[in-house]
Amino acid sequence: MELANINRVYFVGIGGIGMSALARYFAKRGVVVCGYDKTRTNLTIELEREGILITYLDEESAVSICFQKNHDDTLVVYTPAIPKNSNILNHFKNNGFSLKKRSEVLGIISQGMFCIAVAGTHGKTTTSSMIAHLLTDTGFGCTAFLGGITSNYNSNVLFGKNNVVVVEADEYDRSFLTLHPDVAVITSMDADHLDIYGDESHLHESFHLFANQLKTDGKLFVKDGLPLDGITYSVTENSALRASNIHVENGNFVFDFEDGYTTIKELNLAMPGKHNVENAVAAIGVALSLGIHPKSIKKAVASFKGVKRRFEKQVNTSKHIYIDDYAHHPEELRACFDAVKQLHPDKKLTVIFQPHLFTRTRDFADDFAKVLSTADDVVLLEIYPARELPIEGVNSQMLLDKITSANKELCGKDSVVEHIKNKNPELLLTVGAGDIDTLVEPLKNALNHA
Repeated sequence: MELANINRVYFVGIGGIGMSALARYFAKRGVVVCGYDKTRTNLTIELEREGILITYLDEESAVSICFQKNHDDTLVVYTPAIPKNSNILNHFKNNGFSLKKRSEVLGIISQGMFCIAVAGTHGKTTTSSMIAHLLTDTGFGCTAFLGGITSNYNSNVLFGKNNVVVVEADEYDRSFLTLHPDVAVITSMDADHLDIYGDESHLHESFHLFANQLKTDGKLFVKDGLPLDGITYSVTENSALRASNIHVENGNFVFDFEDGYTTIKELNLAMPGKHNVENAVAAIGVALSLGIHPKSIKKAVASFKGVKRRFEKQVNTSKHIYIDDYAHHPEELRACFDAVKQLHPDKKLTVIFQPHLFTRTRDFADDFAKVLSTADDVVLLEIYPARELPIEGVNSQMLLDKITSANKELCGKDSVVEHIKNKNPELLLTVGAGDIDTLVEPLKNALNHA
């Protein structure tokens, strides 16, 4: 199916961060856009305000009338998170509609465009958002499909007037193999999604296949230490692109960039943590490869405000500091904890963690426990199942038993705000990829009025 021939699009699972970006893109093109999701959220409410018709009833009768029968100009996009017995999904399957995954649609959109794709088991949302911001802020321009809401633009999709597209390439279900980038960045290849891949070797194989899909004369930027051939980047001296003189000033990370040809001194990044400095090094490398001037890049780095739920400071008063982060893998938790401790080394850290997926909790229980044990006080919520059914013996109590901290406990999601109010923590961190984000505003209000 060609992009120019698509006049109607229905999204089954429109409330997902990646799906909603596509929905906004097609709506901007003047296409009829409708969708279904099981839950009404702030994001779906925003889509409704933008003129997109959404139903929350999984019934064939709830499908918009213009999607009752198949037409050649109609595209149906679905997420693998939708259950196979979904009435709406089966309506489209049984009536011969063209069904595509989000990644396949990104492949259709990026055909004929200069494609910059960022992949990795973590770091890809921040890195792709940084690249999109550097290109936009410097006037170079781009269209972008991102896996988070950028704070600069309050959106997960950007619209450019040129032929350049930045996409977050998702390794889940090998989705990124629909892309053929001109520039690719691979941020990490830590074991994850083992419910799909089985073991780490198959995950690595998938990343190698993605790297091989780079167009002729394309550029591949690879985090130093990964088993791939490309232009390496890191915060160490040995890689082709590197950061040096890293230090903290007024809560921001300041560093120098070098690549053997270009040096940019005293870059100022508002997103804390050496892992984010590393992400910035990759983004700067991509911007320089496109011919963007170093002075413009330096200014753009300083104006990057980050991504919602990526080390997002919610409360910053003399009594309380509260940070919220999307971290849901042991390595992400470790990087997040390190950043918090670098910024606030003298404060006692209280962490609320909501594990995401039964399989991920089972596969990385020991690693999660090791990282969580480095916090002063740990509060565990029950596992957020997302697309999964429960696994016997895999629960938050199992994880809690492995944590060695003296101060650790389970707490129900409905009582955790009151519990935290009583604890009155000086430094609070909420982490997780499930629905823990619904606690952010209540916790923020509780601490601001404590």
